[in-house]
Amino acid sequence: MKQKKLPPGLHRDTLAVRAALEPSQYGENSEALFLTSGFVQPDSETMAHRFANPQEGYTYGRTSNPTVTSFEQRLAAMEGTEAAIGASTGMGAILMLCLGLLKSGDHVICSRSVFGSTLNLFGKEFAKFGVETSFVSQTDVSEWKRAIRPNTKLLFAETPTNPLTDVCDIQALADLAHNAGALLTVDNCFCSPALQRPAELGADLIIHSGTKHLDGQGRVMAGAICGPSKYIVDVFASIVRTAGMTLSPFNAWVVLKGLETLGIRMQAQSANALALAQWLEAHPSVARVYYPGLASHAQHELAMRQQSGSGAAVVSFDVKGANPEERRRNAFQVIDSTEVLSIATNLGDVKTIVTHPATTSHGRLTEEQRQAAGIGQGLIRVAVGLEHLGDVKADLARGLDRL
Repeated sequence: MKQKKLPPGLHRDTLAVRAALEPSQYGENSEALFLTSGFVQPDSETMAHRFANPQEGYTYGRTSNPTVTSFEQRLAAMEGTEAAIGASTGMGAILMLCLGLLKSGDHVICSRSVFGSTLNLFGKEFAKFGVETSFVSQTDVSEWKRAIRPNTKLLFAETPTNPLTDVCDIQALADLAHNAGALLTVDNCFCSPALQRPAELGADLIIHSGTKHLDGQGRVMAGAICGPSKYIVDVFASIVRTAGMTLSPFNAWVVLKGLETLGIRMQAQSANALALAQWLEAHPSVARVYYPGLASHAQHELAMRQQSGSGAAVVSFDVKGANPEERRRNAFQVIDSTEVLSIATNLGDVKTIVTHPATTSHGRLTEEQRQAAGIGQGLIRVAVGLEHLGDVKADLARGLDRL
């Protein structure tokens, strides 16, 4: 099966609908779902060749699958990279990245503001195997520069961060990494390729949690790495075959279909998020709002340049309180007073989701780690969906107005 032939220069919204493998002999218009663990070979010689060259044919579901290939080709086309490889989850994609690029004695520089599980993976799990990680300010490029060592192999950032929406300068970090002989990886979960294409700014590799905006309706788990073929095919494909963090065909198909509406969903959800952030900023019970689309955001101008003029769809805010215990009680009251919003930990869904990061996404961190990441007890994260904005405001006001 070959990649569908498309003219050059197509917009990413068109690629989101059209990039995939060629249809099968049946001419399906919607990409096919291949639910099979194995593939019958015409003869022994062909089977031997395909097992030796997995990119040239399908043999076993842990190695590759046509539906997964269509997802990978579509995401790579949207990100503007040579290739992509699917993974079972976003964290599985980061694990694949580390297994493929790092060894004992290597050094990583990572933003201290990234997702809690990412902090644990670099700072705790890979430390067991002799990989050292320095955690630095998301926004202070000089701090990244000071952390570079002769054995630094990887710089890792997500932008905007989860949940405080800090924005890093991708081009500046790419220059630092390349001058040091290292690679820059950017987690593009919050923006997706609909708003931000890190490869155009110098990033070497892009991480995705397809569970979030790429799917867009909270249905399945998925992950991916996008980048040059020399890493995707020559390094990470072998890791997937060996370690088995394989993306299932069904999940790949669901996310493949989700990509078709990614652009219009991101536009609508980002517009709702900006309006909600502006409303929260004026509310007397709110101490601070974190949203790159606001002029008050410390990296607002940078975000507008990198993110296609959009702040994306996640808003976080601190509720007021005299001390951490009171702020936590107040945050819980706001969350528990909602009757429309979903109290959950996902994001990127068309349903608006509200959560308390200090006890969920960053709950496994020490208090010292949470403080370093800026995660206070009064912090609430809202992943804005597609409900009518007035209903979302009213739902949050049930708790906010009583503080």
